[in-house]
Amino acid sequence: MFSNKQNVNILTALFVRHGVRHAVVCPGSRNAPIVHNLNECPDITCYPVTDERSAGFYAIGMMQALHEPVVVCVTSGTALLNLAPAVAEAWYQHLPLIVVSADRPESWIDQLDGQTLPQPGALGRFVRRTVSLPEVDEWYCNRLVNEALLDAMADDARPVHINVPITEPLFTFDVPQLPEVRTIMRTSPARDYDCLHPAFVDDLVAARRPMIVFGQTNPHDFEGNDVDFLFSHVIVLHEALSPFPHVSHFDEVLDLEMRDTRCEVRGARILPPDFIIHVGDTVVSKRLRRFLRQAIDAQTWRISLSGDVEDTFQNLRGIIVGDPESVLQALSHKLSHRQLQGTAYRRQWLAALTEASHRAADFQPPYSQAAAVKYFEEHFTGGAVHYANSTAIRLANRYANHHVWCNRGVNGIEGSLSTAAGFSVVTAGKVFCVIGDLSFFYDQNALWNTNLKGNLRILLLNNGKGGIFNQLPGLEQSPARDRLVAAAHSASAEGICSQNNVVYLKAENMEQMQQGIDTLLYLESENPVLLEVFVP
Repeated sequence: MFSNKQNVNILTALFVRHGVRHAVVCPGSRNAPIVHNLNECPDITCYPVTDERSAGFYAIGMMQALHEPVVVCVTSGTALLNLAPAVAEAWYQHLPLIVVSADRPESWIDQLDGQTLPQPGALGRFVRRTVSLPEVDEWYCNRLVNEALLDAMADDARPVHINVPITEPLFTFDVPQLPEVRTIMRTSPARDYDCLHPAFVDDLVAARRPMIVFGQTNPHDFEGNDVDFLFSHVIVLHEALSPFPHVSHFDEVLDLEMRDTRCEVRGARILPPDFIIHVGDTVVSKRLRRFLRQAIDAQTWRISLSGDVEDTFQNLRGIIVGDPESVLQALSHKLSHRQLQGTAYRRQWLAALTEASHRAADFQPPYSQAAAVKYFEEHFTGGAVHYANSTAIRLANRYANHHVWCNRGVNGIEGSLSTAAGFSVVTAGKVFCVIGDLSFFYDQNALWNTNLKGNLRILLLNNGKGGIFNQLPGLEQSPARDRLVAAAHSASAEGICSQNNVVYLKAENMEQMQQGIDTLLYLESENPVLLEVFVP
């Protein structure tokens, strides 16, 4: 029987799945559930050592002899601090020491309760990663343990620290078996990218609903060479932040799916994928993220140079560490003589996306932010385009047919104008910034700069507040929404432009907006140009 503490059981199960076979265990009550579990596993041998200072070095000796990771498990409080000399030694010997410390619940730290001190971070820079396992969130707990074990066992092995808060009662051992746990693997292809992980290739071949999802990608990093076979058999979904020259209107398709609405062209409901390749970084669409998180049994593989565990869709199976374009090229070549099962799924998606594209093209929005962005994108002829966060980038994903730049790393509203301005001072071509009012006024000092040239063009969408807050269901019930949450205002950019030698244009109706965008696109000017579009 195993402990009834789920974080302890997930930890134990992943030790077994990742091939951990030896554990040095120190006495204590708080870590008793962990020690009990380790002792219950026939695949793990436990070695008791009373002194934690000595225990750490016992583990070092074992790793030197075995060339494999070893756990050292201690109870809460100063027991952990006694491991510091051994952990430092393991760091400089590049040894995969796995430090496991039991801990009191976070609410009791620094409250003068017994054996309580802040344990996460206590080993400082001598561990590659420190994680503290939640007691109730199984997905998060699983991800954290996988991350720590992958980091410990990397080619350049280093110690890691897994902290395990455990609430009382501690000594209930009534769980008959360890849980089925997801094991995340990490692999690097051969230098020539010829040898890809067999599970990665075979699962894709067998998949009936495979999908490739591109998040934000620098266009310089992916040119799409030699991937034709793969892309002609597997559906590729992407946004305007990707390196592709057209928009995937998947948001509109998923909106219909989530409302259980059928389009005549496809009839049957589109099921979530059973195999996902995730390339690039952030995905703006909340609908797509929600849709892919429903694919709980999907085999998701992440391709990235960093090899970090980024489990955006909560079903990550493996990480291919490498250049995404090279990996996809190698995969395309490897599959060119094999029969793929996902062609029908791709056809279903393409039919739905084509219909959505036609609907988006035919729809003529009334005078609004959407109308301004649609007109701008329909008449855009070249240059770089930066979109600010919030509503602006979502409109880009509806209407842009080229790569756009956006600060989606952490999605803040600050700095969007400064980023576009910085881009403009080192390039000769026109640089456009499409930005909402809050983002613009927050970052107005971007225009207080003598380096700016006439190639910087700004399309300011001013609706007098953070309009995206109107789209949050339930918030309309709060009297604080407009003035306090959405920061309603009556400011204009005219004075800011005047003091910074920026050509100022404004529009208050459809005709003025269209004329203003034409001017923004084609006017020759030695100074930056801004068009402020006042919309409801």
